[in-house]
Order: sequence, then C-alpha cells, then structure tokens
Amino acid sequence: MTARLQASQLTLAYDRRVVAENLDVTVTDGSFTVIVGPNACGKSTLLRSLARVLKPQSGAVYLDGQAIASYPSKQVAKQLGMLPQSPVVPSGVVVEELVARGRFAHQRVLRQWSAEDEAAVRDAMRQTEVTDLADRFVDELSGGQRQRVWLAMALAQQTPILLLDEPTTFLDLSHQFEVLDLCADLHEQGRTIVAVLHDLNHACRYATELIVMRGGQVLAQGAPAEVMTADLVESVFGMPCRVIADPETDTPLVVPAGRARRRAHALPSTTDAL
Repeated sequence: MTARLQASQLTLAYDRRVVAENLDVTVTDGSFTVIVGPNACGKSTLLRSLARVLKPQSGAVYLDGQAIASYPSKQVAKQLGMLPQSPVVPSGVVVEELVARGRFAHQRVLRQWSAEDEAAVRDAMRQTEVTDLADRFVDELSGGQRQRVWLAMALAQQTPILLLDEPTTFLDLSHQFEVLDLCADLHEQGRTIVAVLHDLNHACRYATELIVMRGGQVLAQGAPAEVMTADLVESVFGMPCRVIADPETDTPLVVPAGRARRRAHALPSTTDAL
C-alpha cells in the first residue's frame, strides 16, 4: 500500500545554498513521526517541503500517489495542516479570528461560515486552552500563548495529516507536555502527525517512528526503541551518553555523560596530535 505522504529524490535549497540532496522519506500512515537532528541539518526544510511551502530544486513530494505540486491549494489544505516554526503574528487580529482562518479551505462560494465551522473553531480553542483568550489581540500575547493559538488554528483545519515545526517552542515544561499529550490524543484518534522536535527524550516518549537527520541526510528511521542508541546519539550530536529505559514509559531515555567524561571525550588523543 502506497503511503499517503512521501518524498523522492529531493534536493532542497534556499537560493543557491543546498540543504539536502537525494532525500527519500516515507511518512507511515497513521504514525506519530518525529524528525530529530542537530541544528541546520535540514529538519524544518524537509517539513516545509512536505507541506508544499518550499518547492524542491529537484525531486518531488507525493500526496496519495500524486505530485503534491499538482493539487489546487485548497485541496492540499484539506489534507495537510501546517504549524510553521516562527509564524508571523498579524497585527489587529484577535485570537478567535485567527483560529477561524483555519477553516478557509472549507469555504466555498455557496458554502460560507456554518455551524460546523463554528464548532471546529470552538473545539480547537478548547483543546489548546485558549478559549479565555478569544477576544485578545494575538500580537499582545506571550510567546507560549501565541504558540497555542497557532496550534488551535492548525487543529481547526481538521486535516488527516498534521505537520508541526517545533510545536513546543516558547512553552514552559508543563505546557510542552500538554501540547505533546494533545498531539498524542489526535494521533490516537486517527491523525497522522509529523513533528520536528529538539528534545530527544520528548521525541522518544511520544513518537511511534523517528526520522534521524544529519547534514541533510536521513541516517535512520524506525521505532524509537530500535533507532535511539548511544552510538547514534554520539554519531549525530557528538555527545557521549547512556540510553536507558524511561522509568515512566519504558521508552528510550538519553542521559548525557557527565562533564568530566564529555571534556575527556572532546580532548584530542595523542595519536591525533601527532
């Protein structure tokens, strides 16, 4: 069975700066897939190409077996919801108005705002706990509040596939887990989730599948228990560590080496110095 969302032989670039070449990625249907890797390795760039925000220099992204570039924008918006990393905050727009923009793809000439749209907006705001902010201007909110409002807009879109670029940015620890719990709930309800996360332990706790990137390439893909090893972490991040079982979830838990071992690891050997 063909995966709904996949990419083949992607070369991704910003102007002349190539970020990734010959990239092949398949998003498993019904998965909670998390993309991890060091800064500037191409995680967000890959997500943007999957969402049709960034046009590949070569290769293609496919949705339901057809090049995503060939679909009308509204048709894509009914299948893919996207929360970008640093969305531009509009001035003079209140929270409820912004969340309601998530219903744009569902509007037609003969079908304007409906009770279904109203219910979708209310439900998205309730799930992200921004109902009390409904009449506040978005540009007056804290970073964490804004992040939850943007997530509410993506949820209001009610797409079967949801792409999230660092959804826990700006959130304190408790709200990070609330957002990830919400994503896990959506996944259990049948949505395919693809998220970029920096925290390896969050990724291992919530993902059903990891995509590990370095230098614009996919180094590993699979279940966290199969993929996340101490050797992999050291290879990708240059950080010695131990990987143990999380006492709460039994998922992989990355424990960085202590300062002394990390310093010793960073020192060149006698052979290297010669």
